[in-house]
Amino acid sequence: MRPGQPRHYLMCRPTYFTVSYEINPWMDRRTPVDTPLAVAQWERLRDTYRDLGHVVETIEPVAGLPDMVYAANGATVVDGLVYSARFTHPERAPEGPAYLKWFADHGYVTHLAEHVNEGEGDLLVAGDVVLAGTGFRTDRAAHAEAAALWGREVVTLELVDPRFYHLDTALTVLRGNDGGAPPDGAHPALAGGGVDVAYFPPAFSPAAQEVLRERFPDALLATEEDAVVLGLNAVSDGTHVVHAPRAERFAAALRERGYETLAVDTSELLRGGGGAKCCTLEIREPAGARAAHPGSTS
Repeated sequence: MRPGQPRHYLMCRPTYFTVSYEINPWMDRRTPVDTPLAVAQWERLRDTYRDLGHVVETIEPVAGLPDMVYAANGATVVDGLVYSARFTHPERAPEGPAYLKWFADHGYVTHLAEHVNEGEGDLLVAGDVVLAGTGFRTDRAAHAEAAALWGREVVTLELVDPRFYHLDTALTVLRGNDGGAPPDGAHPALAGGGVDVAYFPPAFSPAAQEVLRERFPDALLATEEDAVVLGLNAVSDGTHVVHAPRAERFAAALRERGYETLAVDTSELLRGGGGAKCCTLEIREPAGARAAHPGSTS
């Protein structure tokens, strides 16, 4: 297996995971949740990252916050600057302060958001810019706030299908999500720098589709078959892509582009509306300072 760009992730064990409320189309309180299975799937995902050479730190789960496992929603970290989440639904509101405290306790520079946003769920780094979802969970005003904080262009993309309520359910940044270059020895399809993305066009408004076509003319376009199993809620280190096993066409298309694919089952966590990416918050250090901060790696 080829080495990928080392990454630094924050995750939260689904100790208290259940579906006790319904705030997205995936959630159904009538269907029992197998919490031990969710934990086992999460552990497999964590171990997959470690096997790839990535650093994984963990935040302690909080009783009464079943969706805290979806760490990507907890904040967004660009150049070491942490932009806190401010959740739309009151059921998840306490998660924002919990994640912000973790970062503050570990020495990061933090910014308390004034506007509603749900972290990396709607804010995805793509090279020098940040792609920003809106329409269901994140206010457009948060896009301007994030742009001012990071000094980067933030590109607004409107989501229109409630099944894809966060940007990271409808779009994957395959290369360029850390702002770095591909690793030495990368497949020719990945060489030369630049940004590579995959997305499901019908999840976006016509205006957003036009923006995506202009910026990413060579993007991989996912099928509905793969999108509806949250195949696009994937995690890429620029060489390997961790994805839902049922997204078979998506995986085949990725391999054709030169990526190595790793299918990791997160089906129990899908009951809450999240897959691999939802469970994974990337910590992007300032340029030249990629060493992990001290903390739990359990």
